[in-house]
Amino acid sequence: MTSGRRFGLALQSDKQPGEYATIAAAAEAVGFDVLSVYGDLMYQPPIGPLLEMAAATERVVLGPACLNPYSLHPYEIAGQTALLDMASHGRAYLGLARGSWLDAVGISQSRPLRSLEEAWRVVAALLEGDHAGFAGEVYRLDPGTQLAYAPFRSGVELLIGAWGPRTVAMAGRIDADEVKVGGTANPDIAPYVRRQLGESGSTTGIVLGAVTVVDEDRSAARQRARREVAMYLDVVAELDPTYEVDVEVLAAVRAGLAAGDPAAAGRAIPDEVLDRFAFAGTSSEVAIQVSRVFAAGASRVEFGTPHGLTTPHGVELLGTRVIPAVDLPV
Repeated sequence: MTSGRRFGLALQSDKQPGEYATIAAAAEAVGFDVLSVYGDLMYQPPIGPLLEMAAATERVVLGPACLNPYSLHPYEIAGQTALLDMASHGRAYLGLARGSWLDAVGISQSRPLRSLEEAWRVVAALLEGDHAGFAGEVYRLDPGTQLAYAPFRSGVELLIGAWGPRTVAMAGRIDADEVKVGGTANPDIAPYVRRQLGESGSTTGIVLGAVTVVDEDRSAARQRARREVAMYLDVVAELDPTYEVDVEVLAAVRAGLAAGDPAAAGRAIPDEVLDRFAFAGTSSEVAIQVSRVFAAGASRVEFGTPHGLTTPHGVELLGTRVIPAVDLPV
C-alpha cells in the first residue's frame, strides 16, 4: 500500500475566489496529504489561494511550490509563511526555487545557489526569533531585526525546487525536508536526485510533480495533457540528464508555442515523451505510473494542474481510484 508516502495536489492560481476552498475540501476528503499552489509568473500570488484553502481544511499540509527570492524578498517570504502557518494552525510548508521566466519582467537571477540558501537563512532566523542578525553576501538582517508578532511555530518544513545537481546538493546540505523536481513523471530522475543529495541529504524526501490529466476517456485525457505539458516541456526537457527528447520534437513544440498554438505544440509530443513528463491516461494507467515513481525512490508525488478534463472530476478520480490502486498488483 502507501505507508510512508505522501500524495500532493498542486493548483495553478488562475481561479476565482471560492473555487480554491471547494477544491481543497474535496481533496482533503478523498485522502490527499499536501496541497500546493504554484508561484508561476503573472498568475495570482499563492498566498491568497492558500489562505482560502487553509480555512476550508483541517488536516492537509499547505504551501507554495515555489516562491523565489528574486521577486519576493526573504523578509516578505517569512511574513507570508508565518501568516499561512497561523491561518492553518501549524500546517504550512515553504517551497523555494530560483524561478522561471523572470527575464520577461527584467529580473536577473544572479548567484542562485547563494541567493536560495541565504533566503532560507533569513526566513528561518525570523521565524525562530533569532535576534543575532545575519550577514550574508546577498541578504542580511541587522542584529535585533525581528517579526513584530509571534509566529505560530518557530519553523516550517522546507522544500527546495531544483533540477540542477548543485542546487539539489545544496538542498541536502541545508537539511531541506524535501527537494521537488517539477515538470516530470520520469521514475529515472528519483535515483539520480538521491545520488546528488549525497550523505548529508539522506533524510531529504524526493518529490516528483507533473501535469496530470486522468479520465476514463484515455484519448481525451492524453490529448489534454499534451496541450498542457507543452509549455513546461520547453523548459524542463533539456534539464533531465536521464532522458533525451529528440531535437526535432522540441523544435516542433517550440514552433507551436511561438505561434500561439499550444494544441499544435502538444500534438508534436510522442507517447513516450508524454509518459516521462506527465501523468496522463486512465486511473489504472496513472496508478501504475505513480507506483513506478515511488518504487524508484520518490517519497511524494504531486499531481499538477489540470488534474482531469475538469478539475473536480480529476480530483475525485485521483483520490478514489488512483491513490487506492498505487502498488496494487497489475
